[in-house]
Amino acid sequence: MKKLILLSLLAGLYMTATAQAKLTPELLWKLGRVSEALPSPDGQYVLYGVSQYDLAQNKGNRDLYILPIAGQKSTTKGAAAYKNHLTDWEGNEYNAVWRPDGKKVGFLSGKSGSAQLWEINPDGTGATQVTKVEGGIGNFAYSPDGKHISFTRSVKLDKTVNDLYPDLPLADARIMDDLMYRHWDSWDDFSYNHVCYMDYANGVASGEPIDIMAGERFDSPLNPFGGPEQIAWSRDGKTIAYTSKKLNGKAYAVSTNSDIYFYDLQSRQTTNKTQGMMGYDMEPCFSPDGKKMAWLSMERDGYEADRNRIFILDLATGQKEEITAEFDQNAANLSWAPNSEVLYFISGTYATYQLYEYRFSNKRITPLTSGKHNYLSAAPTSRFLIATRQSMSSPTEIYAINVEEGTEEQLTFTNKAILDNLEMGRVEERFVKTTDGEEMLTWVIYPPDFDKNKKYPTLLYCQGGPQSAVSQFFSYRWNFQLMANAGYIVVAPNRRGLPTFGQKWNEAISGDWGGQAMKDYLSAIDAVSKDPWVDKDRLGAIGASYGGYSVYQLAGIHEKRFKTFVAHCGLYNLESWYPATEEMFFANFDLKGAPWDKPQPASYQNFSPHKLIGNWDTPILVIHGEKDFRVPVTQGMEAFNSAQLRGIPSRFLYFPEEGHWVLSPQNGVLWHRVFFDWLSKTLK
Repeated sequence: MKKLILLSLLAGLYMTATAQAKLTPELLWKLGRVSEALPSPDGQYVLYGVSQYDLAQNKGNRDLYILPIAGQKSTTKGAAAYKNHLTDWEGNEYNAVWRPDGKKVGFLSGKSGSAQLWEINPDGTGATQVTKVEGGIGNFAYSPDGKHISFTRSVKLDKTVNDLYPDLPLADARIMDDLMYRHWDSWDDFSYNHVCYMDYANGVASGEPIDIMAGERFDSPLNPFGGPEQIAWSRDGKTIAYTSKKLNGKAYAVSTNSDIYFYDLQSRQTTNKTQGMMGYDMEPCFSPDGKKMAWLSMERDGYEADRNRIFILDLATGQKEEITAEFDQNAANLSWAPNSEVLYFISGTYATYQLYEYRFSNKRITPLTSGKHNYLSAAPTSRFLIATRQSMSSPTEIYAINVEEGTEEQLTFTNKAILDNLEMGRVEERFVKTTDGEEMLTWVIYPPDFDKNKKYPTLLYCQGGPQSAVSQFFSYRWNFQLMANAGYIVVAPNRRGLPTFGQKWNEAISGDWGGQAMKDYLSAIDAVSKDPWVDKDRLGAIGASYGGYSVYQLAGIHEKRFKTFVAHCGLYNLESWYPATEEMFFANFDLKGAPWDKPQPASYQNFSPHKLIGNWDTPILVIHGEKDFRVPVTQGMEAFNSAQLRGIPSRFLYFPEEGHWVLSPQNGVLWHRVFFDWLSKTLK
């Protein structure tokens, strides 16, 4: 009897140990998030960061790690088990770079009360604070000759109401005389981010910071998404190149015309190197031999989704040349080979992001990688490209790509202990015929325990942007594997207007928000609904931003296809949205003008979801954040109130401290709980 009991216990333990766990929102927040992989100057090590989140404390912590590129791999079961854990401090260590001599790692940390430059030995010893700049610094870099450091700092140049009226110190108000007084998720703080530099030698920063933009009411890098990649040192350490959009007010709000400026340390003179180039110009990148600078450039002013081209500047002659003129794809993340003969970059193709090279010897662009994944960054050594990669089924990890041999080796396994116990659903690439005869790539993601003899509730995912590919991204909110693990089939089409399929397909959305793109969505869900395992009586449509707009629009035209809708930060009323948003260039280009223009652009007449509210007849969950200034919260309120007044089952999830995204851990988990609870009640 004892033997039978023992065997039964062992069998139970075996089943418990081998059972595949389900991906849950809580588990999603336990995954370490890898970023900023940089090889050492000698090409022997890679420096990177990992963010971990504590759900109970509702905060994250980012540490730095070093890993040998050849041989040893990082396999971890938790923060304490990482190989070569460089910093194990409270708070975040970020913007980490190797000192040019490779003997130190420099990084930013708020350990002393504000963000300052610290240095540490590669073995984790000897941590010292290098700067003590009032107010803190950002976007730090060493000059290649090791004689200076550059950084940005916030410089207050505008007056608050309390500055204007010092006898009213408790007055709480703003006075606006121009645009843009708020941007994405933050109000203008009366300050500007300026590029500065200081003398530096052997771990000591000396002298006062020199502001190379003194008195200028402009920012570098560009707000809100620009970072260190928009500022660069020339190889001789005599020039700082930086990106800035030197416009103010309304002119700033309607334009994308940023430029790249050179500041000469000796003469202290600034020169605009992209004068007359009217779109975004950004991310200067100097060749190791000091003879060239590459950068990214868009052609048209006011069009944020224009094709990102690669230009080369000959520093001796001043001649500019586009090397991607015959390349109908976007480019990003430029980096030079050590011999300056090859330029590497990332480009999207068929809903994936791959590594490419341009060889100056034959002037050819060649893809280096392929497969169902996204490469996010790449930095070259003499032997490898050290790159970060993710997919719908795997969060970001670091890979070493041997360009000559064509091999890709995974170096880090940050989440191995968690992922080994998870079963991911199958991701299928399918091409769907659209109403105008085009072939549209559509991802279909199946539950991990998929059974073709069963019928599953199915979700149509509507992408935002509107020009942002449904690629092999691993999202911590719109996570397809999380939805699949909850028992849903997910249909994610690359409808009209999404990049990685050529510029014509990408531009087709502008001025036609509610047209062909909506037909593409319906083509995708109709095609997949023909599968016997899709329950046509349990279809839902979900999405955020333009995807939220799509949900609102589909709610008025879906002809009983869907049983539920979820719209996050969606645009509901284009006429009220236009004068309330902040980056007017986006609205002007995509809607083709203002609602008061004569004649009024067709977008307002034909494609504003609020005009279809009389057709709404399906339960809808509306989600919105108070600090979303791109799509103000009143858009969500209008949609929810309209649904309520019409007697449509509806719920409003409101986040007073979130913007266009949901960034805090507990709010993120709450988002998913409400999301899945709604789907369970209305679809399952």
